[in-house]
Amino acid sequence: MTAEIMSNYFLILAIVCVLCGVVSSIMITAFLSKRGIKINYFLIRIYIIKYTNQYRKITEEESGKAGPLFYSSVVSYILTLIFAIVGAILKITT
Repeated sequence: MTAEIMSNYFLILAIVCVLCGVVSSIMITAFLSKRGIKINYFLIRIYIIKYTNQYRKITEEESGKAGPLFYSSVVSYILTLIFAIVGAILKITT
């Protein structure tokens, strides 16, 4: 397999991880909204880290450990970064 094809695979994986992160973020904001926390949808891209931390704190208080959406969100964004960087490096080196 050529490096160009591999870079496309990594970039597609990055897009899939972003979509998983967005879905997790939407579910986190829905969870917080049900708990009575006001969500600023206009600036959600800026506040999503704050909302993720609030979700973690609330679920830790309720169950003793962070909820699954916290890990899903964080892991998907970390994998996005890794796949995008690897894909970009492969694309540059070809």
